[in-house]
Amino acid sequence: MIDSTALAAVENAVPGITRTRASDRLGMAHDASHYLLTPQAVLVPESADQVAALLRTGLPLTFRSGGTSLSGQAVSEHLLVDTRRHFRSIEVLDGGARVRVQPGAVLRQVNARLAPYGRKLGPDPASESACTIGGVVANNSSGMTCGTHANTYRTLESMTLVLASGTVVDTGAPDAAQRLRALEPELAAGLERLRDRIRGNPDSVRRIEAQFALKNTMGYGLNSFLDHDDPVDILAHLIVGSEGTLGFVAEAVLRTVPAHPLAATGLLVFPSLHQAMAAMPGLVAAEPAAVELLDAESLRVAQTDPKADDLLRTLTVRDHAALLVEWQESDAGALGEREGAAATVFGELELSAPARLSRDAGGRAALWHIRKGLYASVAGARPSGTTALLEDVAVPVTALADLCDDLGALFAKHHYERSVIFGHAKDGNLHFMLNERFATDLRRYAEFTEDMVEAVLGRGGTLKAEHGTGRVMAPFVRRQYGDELYEVMREVKRLCDPAGTLNPGVLLTDREDAHLRDLKTVVTVEPEVDRCVECGYCEPVCPSRDLTTTPRQRIVLRRELAAAQAAGDHALARELEEEYAYDAVDTCAVDGMCATACPVQINTGDLTRRLRAERHGRAARTGWKSAAKHWDGVTRAMNLALDTAASLPPALPEAASGLGRDLIGAETVPRWSRDLPRGGTRRRAAPAASPDAVYLPSCLNTLFAPADGGPGVMAAFRRLAGRAGIRLHVPEQIAGLCCGTPWSSKGFPDGHDTMARRVADVLTEATDGGRLPVVTDAASCTEGFDKLGFQVVDAIAFTAERILPRLPEARRLPSLALHPTCSSTRLGLDAAITRIAEAVAERVVVPDGWQCCAFAGDRGLLHPELTASATRAEAASVTAGDFTAHASVNRTCELGLTRATGKPYHHLLELLDRVTR
Repeated sequence: MIDSTALAAVENAVPGITRTRASDRLGMAHDASHYLLTPQAVLVPESADQVAALLRTGLPLTFRSGGTSLSGQAVSEHLLVDTRRHFRSIEVLDGGARVRVQPGAVLRQVNARLAPYGRKLGPDPASESACTIGGVVANNSSGMTCGTHANTYRTLESMTLVLASGTVVDTGAPDAAQRLRALEPELAAGLERLRDRIRGNPDSVRRIEAQFALKNTMGYGLNSFLDHDDPVDILAHLIVGSEGTLGFVAEAVLRTVPAHPLAATGLLVFPSLHQAMAAMPGLVAAEPAAVELLDAESLRVAQTDPKADDLLRTLTVRDHAALLVEWQESDAGALGEREGAAATVFGELELSAPARLSRDAGGRAALWHIRKGLYASVAGARPSGTTALLEDVAVPVTALADLCDDLGALFAKHHYERSVIFGHAKDGNLHFMLNERFATDLRRYAEFTEDMVEAVLGRGGTLKAEHGTGRVMAPFVRRQYGDELYEVMREVKRLCDPAGTLNPGVLLTDREDAHLRDLKTVVTVEPEVDRCVECGYCEPVCPSRDLTTTPRQRIVLRRELAAAQAAGDHALARELEEEYAYDAVDTCAVDGMCATACPVQINTGDLTRRLRAERHGRAARTGWKSAAKHWDGVTRAMNLALDTAASLPPALPEAASGLGRDLIGAETVPRWSRDLPRGGTRRRAAPAASPDAVYLPSCLNTLFAPADGGPGVMAAFRRLAGRAGIRLHVPEQIAGLCCGTPWSSKGFPDGHDTMARRVADVLTEATDGGRLPVVTDAASCTEGFDKLGFQVVDAIAFTAERILPRLPEARRLPSLALHPTCSSTRLGLDAAITRIAEAVAERVVVPDGWQCCAFAGDRGLLHPELTASATRAEAASVTAGDFTAHASVNRTCELGLTRATGKPYHHLLELLDRVTR
């Protein structure tokens, strides 16, 4: 039951930030861990002052940002505070030497801002595409190359901290030490007392130094008491890795590290896991930046990745293991020396395949793509209905081989099949994954955990290297550190959080069975989503994430709906279904960007299209099938409607569309607004003798007039081709053809099939049986034709390869704001777009905050609030800049960005046409 008294206290402290719908609470109940707790409410504060006001209520709070943590530290049965929505500021300082960041900023986005300076953040976890700075600080994140020398703890300069009392302290301020003593005298004095207690105990010093020589996120970072003297510095570094149990980090200033532009990467394949681990001391002596382990099961999963190379695909995996190794440098000569030294080491190894290092960017990126997505890929291949558990331990490198043997024996003893071992071998840091059915029996998992704890601690290791203690290892903190240091940790918690309201149950606990409680059971729902491991990698690329739901939330809400139905909770099931219609179905852009980020290639757009299809009645299906047969007339009618609306006083069509939406529904009737253009130009046939290509202009050319009185892409592309001496053939039936996207995105498969047959008939004849290439001029249409089963070249790619080299030198514009589209990204057009854009303008900028605009055909007309939300960050960057021109590669995206920024967006080929005349 929801505690109404607590919610009233929140509303009184910070009005308007509380979300209590079932979808809001259940959608945020899931994170990447194997724990599941449903919060009383989700709170969405906008500032550190609002967080301070919440803390002063004395209510239990858990802070949550990216939700990629794996140990249960970001879920709560109390109040869950969403710090992803509003805390996203990134400020580069000192030419990239430092960066000021808020907890909701995604690590990859921070590094993108630092890239022009040749810098990056030290921590580089595999989840860098989705994890946020809040979690990076809260978990003391490290990763593949940073070891312990460049993790969050080592690169922290200062932070703005909100304590449990509501006190706000900027530890980087000149008076920070005095301010802490004045505002929190007991805390400051207590930290000094603990500092002296630890330093005066040789056994404590020895234990701490040994533990933190490894990657170690078990318990609190007691090394803070050895590394720092002043209470304010001790406190700041204790906060790192404290998992939200000591305070809220509203902002952090982090020192950056060089982003070496050169690297040599290779995959070393060994006959066995033990042999791979036995090779580690010699490899580590060669000082690689990274050594990543993949065991036999990992290799089998990696072989299924579309980016796997020939070595991986052709390997007959038995007991093999592999090490992904990389050396990084800023100087080619230095890298060559590294490669030479590595070759000497390789020559001494017993390998199952020849070793080679490559500097090829594509091959290197493919290997790292496979490694970074390994956990989710392996977990996605698990049996349906099972929960994936990822453990994370570290031992001295010399003990790695023995620990791997221990783990293999434990998997066999406890009958865990297809368990996987991988990790950061250079640091003695292993990850291993289990598949478990928590709905049946917990005894096996409990007994395995006990045996694993004994094995790791017996090898001088730590039970959590980088994923945080969370709930999963909280009962074992005392066992790892001993009574004295455990009591120090308890005192740290009492000093910082006397009432125990910050993230209760996480990191320290009195419950010996805490790791066995609130475990996540996974129900089988539907094939589109059953592989999902709820990792959250999809969320940063989803255009609806700040308006309604993310792909992960769409999936977990389907699971919650199925669970409610199975439990007979019909009231909850109805509530979820009602909220899901708008939150998940209507406002999904079906742009497919989630699939580009998902390690198991789940496209929640497929689920959305099926759900849309299921709710269509016979009349709608018949109408859209008829539209496919008469598409020329339909597009001309829509063209005429836009022309008519543009000729009337704006208030009339606005009122008419508003009335239609009220009567018929917002999912059926588009909202007309005065920023929409007039209708476009009907597509007409243009036969050519001995053509070089067949050109299919998009029907968007018919629907919408070009921007700002320009010629439009249809005219521009034909002129460019003509100047390059390339003959284009536009077939007779062009006016009635379409790529099929309107039917597929709305869930009308019959209409989609009807259009596919029409296109097939026309193209077979027009291309001379497939001899001629086919070109279209909107990226979404290029992708749509591909889904129809036809290989169509986008006009951007065709121009970059065949036309641009034949054009005269351009009179380049001073600057260009460029919006690549979701379709162009998925089609791999980035290089072609960049080449053309650089021919158009001297300075080309893809603005900060770029993502899919979510106009998505007519989605931006049906639900303009979706596009407004998706483009807000990018629009702010565009309007703050001073650009000569603005461009995209799809007419509807141009409309969305024009609406968001007030700037006229043209197709990139229109601008190329203009500057090369």
